[in-house]
Amino acid sequence: MNTHVFVKDRPLDFFWFLPTSGDGRYLGSAIGNREPDNAYMREIAVAADRLGYDGVLLPTGQFCEDSWITAASVAPFTQRLRYLVAIRPGVATPAHYARQAAALDRLTNGRLLLNVVVGGEAKELAVDGVGLAHDERYAHAAEFLTIWRGLMAGETVEFQGDHLWAKGGRNVFPPVQRPHPPLYFGGSSDAAVELATDQVEMYLTWGEPPEQVREKIERVRASAKAKGRALRFGIRLHLIVRETEAEAWAEAERLISHVTDEAIAAAQKRLEEESDSVGQKRMSALHGGRRDRLEVAPNLWAGIGLVRKGAGTALVGDPETVAARIREYQALGIDTVIASGYPHLEEAHRVAELLFPQLGRIAGNWGRVERSLDGDRAGFASESGIGAARAL
Repeated sequence: MNTHVFVKDRPLDFFWFLPTSGDGRYLGSAIGNREPDNAYMREIAVAADRLGYDGVLLPTGQFCEDSWITAASVAPFTQRLRYLVAIRPGVATPAHYARQAAALDRLTNGRLLLNVVVGGEAKELAVDGVGLAHDERYAHAAEFLTIWRGLMAGETVEFQGDHLWAKGGRNVFPPVQRPHPPLYFGGSSDAAVELATDQVEMYLTWGEPPEQVREKIERVRASAKAKGRALRFGIRLHLIVRETEAEAWAEAERLISHVTDEAIAAAQKRLEEESDSVGQKRMSALHGGRRDRLEVAPNLWAGIGLVRKGAGTALVGDPETVAARIREYQALGIDTVIASGYPHLEEAHRVAELLFPQLGRIAGNWGRVERSLDGDRAGFASESGIGAARAL
């Protein structure tokens, strides 16, 4: 095994994305579309593992392949890659998810992470039999996580809430990571911040302009501090990195070259009518559905959000510039980047080759040693993947 050493002022975890709803080169067109079959998901996961990404995010929802099964199917082909599996609390019981999480954590030898997604569209949630209003969903999720965390810690759980209950529940087979695989969570509403600062280890934000991210982090930190807690922070965005600025911006325009004005209007109308997500409204407000206002901060481009919900922004530019923008977020407290790019296989290679050296990372092979300058965090990412799970 080849091991690389690099030193930088602050560790930065860098994740990629498994496109379990499909992939392609263009938005708004079926040209070059790729189905999310298992062979393709495995190819991306193996590439991410070899290139030095710390993990991959697997989304959840009606139009995604199941995140649990996909992770379990590709994990045996990787050695150190972590799997950030998105889950919806309303879809299954806490006990069921606890058994699944413990089993997958053992299967991956401690490489499981969980991204808790409450959901923001009543129509899609109804498909799964979830009919709760916005704040009720967060209250339900709080009860869900209270039970789930107790089970994962090996406790015998007795719980009676407004939405959920458990009587004598206990996980027979424990996870590798104790007390449980780390919980990631994002949300911009008051209810979301309350849940995050009560229950999770990592707070995620979509790629908003740095000033908005700063305000959000300060808000979450203050809430957590009042409860005697401290959270880590991550950002979810897309990347369009090319050797020159001109090439990167040309690629951004190419990505939406098949998107029509009618498609934009229809997508924005649907989001306005169907989504009660505060975070989604913040994303949509960045561009206002207009093509002429897509650079919403230096090198931060909102073109993807014209027709896609969720993470709708991308950092666009040459490697030096994109690295500098990431460092700006890092200076605010971000220590994890969850990135993606179309198509995901090719862009995983491109980002690793062009951007990683600018971030102090060395792409390729199976492991590395990470040290911060003051020695406060160090970890060895070995072939077993055990050392890759730093303290959260």
